[in-house]
Amino acid sequence: MTPQERAATEPESDGVDEALALVAPPRPAEPHRATPWPDARSTSARAGAAARAAGAAGGAPRHVPLGRALGRMLAEPLRALTDLPSFDTSAMDGWAVSGPGPWKIHEEGAVLAGHAPAAALADGTAVRIATGARIPPETTAVIRSEHSRSSSGGQVHALREVQPGQDIRPRGQECRSGDPLLPAGTPITPAVLGLAAAAGYDDLPVLPRPRVEVLVLGDELLTAGLPHDGFIRDALGPMLGPWLDTLGAEVLATHRVGDDAEALRAAVTGSEADLVITTGGTAAGPLDHVHPVLASAGATLLVDGVKVRPGHPMLLARLGGEAPGRHLVGLPGNPLAAVSGLLTLAEPLLRALTGAPVPPPRRVPVRDEVHGHPQDTRLVPVAYDGDRVVPLHYNGPAMLRGIAAADGMAVVPPGGARPGDPLQILDLPWSVSLAQERASVRSQTHGVPEGTCFT
Repeated sequence: MTPQERAATEPESDGVDEALALVAPPRPAEPHRATPWPDARSTSARAGAAARAAGAAGGAPRHVPLGRALGRMLAEPLRALTDLPSFDTSAMDGWAVSGPGPWKIHEEGAVLAGHAPAAALADGTAVRIATGARIPPETTAVIRSEHSRSSSGGQVHALREVQPGQDIRPRGQECRSGDPLLPAGTPITPAVLGLAAAAGYDDLPVLPRPRVEVLVLGDELLTAGLPHDGFIRDALGPMLGPWLDTLGAEVLATHRVGDDAEALRAAVTGSEADLVITTGGTAAGPLDHVHPVLASAGATLLVDGVKVRPGHPMLLARLGGEAPGRHLVGLPGNPLAAVSGLLTLAEPLLRALTGAPVPPPRRVPVRDEVHGHPQDTRLVPVAYDGDRVVPLHYNGPAMLRGIAAADGMAVVPPGGARPGDPLQILDLPWSVSLAQERASVRSQTHGVPEGTCFT
């Protein structure tokens, strides 16, 4: 199917509709099964929760080494396997002292971290000690190097009042063996890995990742080189796998399927994934095979079209078969419309499948006016600018230039938004750190860096 044919058959004409909405009275709404955007997200989340309850998403929890656990979620509460610290340790480089001072310097060398326990200190003596070293028995306190002086007579003098126990980390100060450290369902961050290692873990129990298979549809797609002779580059194949990975999915494979109904049916029914993602073919043209294939495969449509621009031909279906809780999300073929489908249907379903917490809705004032659709929600790429967001240009359904520079997508209600209106923001999975970096660049350049596509 050529791009021209697809354009003639697929009703993903958001840019035209939006332009007409600005210059002409709204047309009467046509009967349609499309679901309001908030309801579509709720339906997707409920489907994911039901699938998780039915035992979908890859089976039982498993143990993985610490080095492979980053980004996963704890399947069980994390409990300390040892006291932390597991012995009394020095919090500073300095002197371990016993009794009142001044203290005679112990001549048998310093107490170092990782070495055998030192002998007990006699009253009135001091010994050099390093940070993290085990405290010798009978130690009263540790005096920091900068708070002490040593005399030519071999004595240590304190420059400040010495309190018993100062600069000593007592055994079990952070936790005792068996103490709960983190609840099940906690995302495993680098800090969690550090805590787990300190608490004695070599591996962690993690929730299985939902298995996802991506089917990129269309005869007109190239995987290399420049577009030519009616062929276009496949932008979704390289994008969807990594995007789904950031959402906690295990992407089994990305396959390219031509405009062939039987090939599509075989790919959908033969998949072992918990979630199948398709691109394109969700409309009603002669080469749009997703609906007929789902019907022949006994699937149940949960969402058939969403009142959102771009991306309104998206769909969500529960697949038949012996495995419970399998679903298909049909994304439109236009790239930004596909992103809209990911955020609307795939992300809530995957979040529910993994048991990930749902972040509370966040609303941020918009700096500039944003045109809206007369009846539908719009999702518009935005970038943070201080405590506001700025809508980005190049936000048509076939464009990726705006989303590539974006920190998130603003949810624009029907009718649009005026400057200062608070809009719900859908943060992109990687946007927190990038938003900080981009904000730093903007502050250093006193505005928008050259080439950024702000409106």
